[in-house]
Amino acid sequence: MSTAALPEPPYYMVSFSSQRTKVDNGYGEMGYAMTELAKQQPGYLGFESARGADGFGILISYWKDEDSIRAWKSVVDHVQAQNRGRSDWYTRYEIRVALVTRAYGFNIEAT
Repeated sequence: MSTAALPEPPYYMVSFSSQRTKVDNGYGEMGYAMTELAKQQPGYLGFESARGADGFGILISYWKDEDSIRAWKSVVDHVQAQNRGRSDWYTRYEIRVALVTRAYGFNIEAT
């Protein structure tokens, strides 16, 4: 996974840290479907994710504003995925929303 190409701040990020269960039962397909659905939402800017062999993962999605985040949280298919996450795929998770006011990085390939 590469880093998301994002505009200059300010923008918002939603961090979803989770611990997976051993149950798969459509997890990969749902993850793909939610990624594609999120891309269609007004205010969506991108995402980055990683998951370790121990099942701990972090997904960060980026959004134009808080209204976009609230709208995404209430999309019916996303609500259904959240319910499946609680019943089947996660033993725990934490969500954090933050305003990004500054961003910078390094890319050896760009030098």
